[in-house]
Amino acid sequence: MAKMERILQGNFNEILDRIEQGIIRGSLSASLEDSSDFVSGSSRCSVRVFERYSALGSNRVSLSVTLFEAADGTIHLSAITSGGSQAMFFKINTFGEQAFLDKLEAVL
Repeated sequence: MAKMERILQGNFNEILDRIEQGIIRGSLSASLEDSSDFVSGSSRCSVRVFERYSALGSNRVSLSVTLFEAADGTIHLSAITSGGSQAMFFKINTFGEQAFLDKLEAVL
């Protein structure tokens, strides 16, 4: 599992669109598996779950992205990858997870 957390500046909708388009266009096998959006007062939260095939690991990896805008306009991002291991009892070969997270870093 790999994780990234950031505080971002800018327009929430533009950042979310940049993330969605950048991840999907950044890999032939990437797809948006599901999404969820919440609004409470002037705060909002969007969750996106992406998946792609990792040729290096010969498996599929997922990337969960949570974007949260607080009432004061601060935008928080949390991104967590999973699924990049082939072992049964412990994690080995997590290169695909880190590569997926690196793709998000490039988009941001």
